[in-house]
Amino acid sequence: MDILFCGVRGSTPAPGADFVRVGGHTSCVALTRSGTDTPSLVLDAGTGLQRLSDRLDGGPFRGTLLLTHLHWDHAQGLPFFRSGDQPDAEVRLLIPDQQDGRAAVDVLAGSMSPPHFPIRPEGLQGHWAFATLEEGEHLIEGFEVTAVELPHKGGRTFGYRIVDPGGATVVYASDHGPLALGPGEDGHGPIHEAIVDLAREADVLIHDAQFVAAELAVAEAYGHATVDYCYRLAEKAGVRKLVLFHHSPVRVDDDVDRLGDLAPPGLDVAIAREGETLTL
Repeated sequence: MDILFCGVRGSTPAPGADFVRVGGHTSCVALTRSGTDTPSLVLDAGTGLQRLSDRLDGGPFRGTLLLTHLHWDHAQGLPFFRSGDQPDAEVRLLIPDQQDGRAAVDVLAGSMSPPHFPIRPEGLQGHWAFATLEEGEHLIEGFEVTAVELPHKGGRTFGYRIVDPGGATVVYASDHGPLALGPGEDGHGPIHEAIVDLAREADVLIHDAQFVAAELAVAEAYGHATVDYCYRLAEKAGVRKLVLFHHSPVRVDDDVDRLGDLAPPGLDVAIAREGETLTL
């Protein structure tokens, strides 16, 4: 399985010279199943989705976009997805079940329709199918996908465990607010069993690392984790590699690079960087 980091920032894009090395696009990760050479499962659709069009040389995308939630930084790339907005594209878009009876396309239209945007989701070219996804186990584009609800302010949010047919496992928890469950033993939030079970012994855990310890109050206000929490979770779940993701849009490249210096000895930690591919 190949993991292509198309966008690694959170909240809003971060343009400028101070963000070139890590990248400024928002959350989007494309997975290529073993035995194939084209990404078919895409996690989130932030502005980094434009990177996937580059990877496809502008050709049509045929596969599934799997969103964790509907915040702008995870869906704003949809109307600018060149490989999805063309006649030969075949796209299935899945969002967490909203539990209020609304159809997926109508939920998406809350931010993608006039007066906020010129067209609704149905205005995209190609064949698009919009649906909701419930918690539990699913088979998507040949991957075994387990969806689990995670605490995060402002809308239902899922974390995903994806198993490749070749056996490789990646867990994606881009937005995760453990402080919603209380302060925990060290103030960074309790490590609840749902995320531990989801991440247990994964080859790669891609996790929300938007805030550091000094920003704990802001992390709680916006429903995110701290880097310290990432390390505790990775150790408890026994993951083989932790990838710090969803970087703050105000944290310049040098400061993002230094996040890895906080890791405990023996933990394999990497910084998610736009455009890089991790092969399992």
